[in-house]
Amino acid sequence: MEHRVAIVGAGVSGLTCGVLFAERGYRTAIFAKETGQQTTSGAAAALWFPYDAEPTEKVIPSALHTYKVLVDLICHRADSPRRAKISHSGVSMIELRQFSRTGEIQIPDWAIPLGGSVIPNVTTFKSGFRLNVPLMDTTIYLDYLANRFIEAGGEVNTGVHFEKLEDVSPAFNRVINCAGIGARELVQDIDLEPHRGQIAIVPTVDNLSCAIVCDDPPLMYAIPRAHDCVFGGTNEISDNLDVDAAATSRIIDECARALKIEKPNVFAERVGLRPFRKSGVRLERDRLRDGRTVIHNYGHGGSGFTLSWGCAEKVFQIAHSATATQRR
Repeated sequence: MEHRVAIVGAGVSGLTCGVLFAERGYRTAIFAKETGQQTTSGAAAALWFPYDAEPTEKVIPSALHTYKVLVDLICHRADSPRRAKISHSGVSMIELRQFSRTGEIQIPDWAIPLGGSVIPNVTTFKSGFRLNVPLMDTTIYLDYLANRFIEAGGEVNTGVHFEKLEDVSPAFNRVINCAGIGARELVQDIDLEPHRGQIAIVPTVDNLSCAIVCDDPPLMYAIPRAHDCVFGGTNEISDNLDVDAAATSRIIDECARALKIEKPNVFAERVGLRPFRKSGVRLERDRLRDGRTVIHNYGHGGSGFTLSWGCAEKVFQIAHSATATQRR
């Protein structure tokens, strides 16, 4: 029997799963209300770093797997921008400088083998460490994933809203649930809570060649991309997708203060809902009421990009295992 795969959700998790299944020979279709730039993923800073996702012991292996895949995507070019060498995928390596305002910051154990080191003589903040990490420019990377999926024979269906997973056509005998915060209603998961993130897109900041992040309240990050810079951010429990002018003002003020620059103009403002799951990322096989196999892949919090390839690989392994079991 031919296995046809339906993926619900077209953010980074859905697109990555789609690429992996389609390129390995599965007839795969993505169904979503919105895709790519219109999803929560389009409002992400998309800097590789485990953030706002649990549990750590399960998150880190998937994050490290994704790190390796992203590094492999980077194609060095002679005409690369000043701060990084960007491939057609929109992935580059950038130095992340993680700071604390309140005390001595600890370098995570997993970061040390990747070259994490203490930043000496910190001035604006109390302490910090540096680490080279992948950065995904969402204005390029999400389209890259979608195009790669289509080139592999995948099909994208937008403007689709399912009330329940059983609404997916029975022509698909494998369903992958990558609905993000939408899984709260789709599968009635009360553990999901929306962690609202707001960003401001500003012009390129002169002499900013690294990503600056401080998780201490107020959350602050400044992430340079090829043609602009992402200033952030917020992390609050709310499902309000409206832009908050006061939050934008606070973000601009805090970033300008930390970078010691004049307040820049704002090109655009975006809001996304990080799908944080209190009981941890849900990545497991389940069965629909009609007997079909469903594999859940959601609850990644602020680590959707960071976990994307690692979780997609686990989804494929679960699906492949289920297929092998049925053939016996």
